[in-house]
Amino acid sequence: MAINRRFFLLGAAGFGLTACSDVNSSFNREAGSQLDEGFFGNPTMHNTMLQSGQISLAEIMTKRFHAEVPSMVNFAFDSSVLDETARAKLAIQARWMKQFPELRYKIYGHTDAVGTHAYNMGLGQRRANAVKQHLISLGVPTASILAVVSRGKTQPLIVSQGYEPANRRTVTEISGVMGRKPTVMDGRYARIIDRQYVASAQEAHVSE
Repeated sequence: MAINRRFFLLGAAGFGLTACSDVNSSFNREAGSQLDEGFFGNPTMHNTMLQSGQISLAEIMTKRFHAEVPSMVNFAFDSSVLDETARAKLAIQARWMKQFPELRYKIYGHTDAVGTHAYNMGLGQRRANAVKQHLISLGVPTASILAVVSRGKTQPLIVSQGYEPANRRTVTEISGVMGRKPTVMDGRYARIIDRQYVASAQEAHVSE
């Protein structure tokens, strides 16, 4: 037993030395580095880039919007009625939009290739309008939505001349910041992130 234990200890020590000599080992990196997804410090970096003109606020927030929010909802054939799935996605959109009232949006309506150009332009507009009205009903300020635009069947997601559910959609896009003060948020990105985190960290009251 003593001999076996000795071999075990030697093996463990050898493993430790191997780990220490491995440049990719966690022993050679900062504690917790494996948990860092690369986002720490981004607000400060974005502030610097905004102030130096290297990037616009709309660019930053557009990336965040598409990463955090389902920007597209789909419709049944020849319909502008929002189903349960579409309403669930729009609830997420509305929640995000209300966190950033400084931003402005456009909603684009699309159709598949079935039907005439004129009819599909009208259908795309009805779909975009339906999304706008639902977002407003969820508390998004009317002024936040600058325009609703129909693309009809001119910009398919999947090229098809027939029935294609993926093409029957609307897409919500960030179009810029509030009017007349285009730099209102320059240099304040970190404060906006802080506002978001403070709001999300409010104490929850749990009933017993």
